[in-house]
Amino acid sequence: MSDVCATNSSSLGRCVCIITGASKGFGRVLAQKVPHLLKPGSVLLLVARSGTLLQELKEELQSSTEEQKLVVRSITADLSTREGVNETVVAARQEAVDEIDHVLLINNAGVLQVFPSRPGLRSTVVNVSSVFAQQALQSWVLYCTAKAPREMMFKVLAQEESNVHVLNYSPGPMDTEMQEDILSVEKPFS
Repeated sequence: MSDVCATNSSSLGRCVCIITGASKGFGRVLAQKVPHLLKPGSVLLLVARSGTLLQELKEELQSSTEEQKLVVRSITADLSTREGVNETVVAARQEAVDEIDHVLLINNAGVLQVFPSRPGLRSTVVNVSSVFAQQALQSWVLYCTAKAPREMMFKVLAQEESNVHVLNYSPGPMDTEMQEDILSVEKPFS
């Protein structure tokens, strides 16, 4: 995450930060860590399909960042659907204010269009990728084939949009529910 803080290593400035997949796993950890890099008046928009877990996270963050005067919003949406993307864009558009220094999108470049480019506005997209964008994993064909083109899409975005800082990040194995599922798959012939 230090690359994202290009101008000041201790702050992202007054930021609109949108984190998708925020209710569990790595997305949840990011949602808990990023607020410490935001200045007062920043907006943290959390997006996930798991409404109950998302609401719990929102409440946790609201109480832990009270002194920081962050605005924490959540939206339960499935970004694999047009409706989910539209709901997220509408929510992000409500937060598009002129006083922000930085737009930070973690895992979803599609919302970037809501924030028109202007002098001094930094835009950063962090694509949380996976080793399985490059390496096949038995019984996980849908996951692997979703990660591979997504990683390439973000590489192309980086070349096409010189004003947008694009990071493809693959955290490696993490202690999450998904990791437990991967490890529980019985491998034939082993």
